Amino acid sequence: MIVDDHEVVRRGIADVVAAAEGLDVVAEAGTVADAQRRGALLKPQVALVDLQLPDGTGIDVITALAQSSPETRAIVLTSFDDDDALAAAVQAGARAYVLKTVRGSEIVDTVRAVAAGRVLLDERTLTRRRQAHPDPTANLTASESKVLDLVAKGMTNRDIADELGLAEKTVKNHVTSMLAKLGLSRRTQVIAWVASQHSTSWR
Repeated sequence: MIVDDHEVVRRGIADVVAAAEGLDVVAEAGTVADAQRRGALLKPQVALVDLQLPDGTGIDVITALAQSSPETRAIVLTSFDDDDALAAAVQAGARAYVLKTVRGSEIVDTVRAVAAGRVLLDERTLTRRRQAHPDPTANLTASESKVLDLVAKGMTNRDIADELGLAEKTVKNHVTSMLAKLGLSRRTQVIAWVASQHSTSWR
């Protein structure tokens, strides 16, 4: 079963999967409600599930299928290369996490692997990923993290000093240190970086 609210994308994935030997697309769904209903009725062996749906998330679909069709193995197929999304997929019991940028053959290979009982996504995968892509804010002190948030809101050093009850020179030092740790050189870069982190939420 393929769950994606974009019809063209869904049809494209369905064509790739249906063309592969030994694989059949038994259902398509564009919403959480459709996926829940069709999944419970048809009990597909594998469900390819997008994260963003009009009436909820792919995690809602996976959770529902675990109740109505426990034999169905879920694969998250999404455009979000996101640690929070990965963690949610692991927690929900997804067997694999695939980005939509992969080739069709990779989707087919993943479906076959999951259908055969393999788990391609687990806590160890998430841990390895986090080690390979460390959080750039992890080394900030508590004060620097507060300053980061306020700089991202466009506040001046004087405004931040008033907000936090600090000397303006202390705030300036925090900003200098914070920029160095993030590998940035200007306040505008901080604003843009923080905005990009918030705008890519899979939820």
